[in-house]
Amino acid sequence: MYASAPTNKYHAPTMRVSEGRAEVTIPVRPDFFHAFGAAHGYLYFKALDDAAFFAVNSLLDDVLALTVSFNLYLTRPISEGEMRAIGRVIHRSRRFFIAEAEVVDSAGREIARGSGTFMPSTIPLSPEVGYE
Repeated sequence: MYASAPTNKYHAPTMRVSEGRAEVTIPVRPDFFHAFGAAHGYLYFKALDDAAFFAVNSLLDDVLALTVSFNLYLTRPISEGEMRAIGRVIHRSRRFFIAEAEVVDSAGREIARGSGTFMPSTIPLSPEVGYE
């Protein structure tokens, strides 16, 4: 499901998922930079949301999760290497989930942090949405 998304063909991320946890690694390239020579904020959001979303989705076996809201903090610029986002579920109820994620650079320094609210959708996990 993740690798088949058109945006991921461009960004070339890798992902590992376990129960309630996901890790996304994205190589940092100059075509992701803003005018000041560092990764644009959208890339931080992508890494944070993807890691948190798939941490949540790892706990659902029948439907896709949806991001309802997400708050992020960009704490350090990055212009080389790779960014690694680690997401984990911190709250789960019948109606919604809360997950947090942290992004670190190649040296292991935190460069961003965020948390979001997610809810189960009515979209079934099926081959039509790329689920295998």
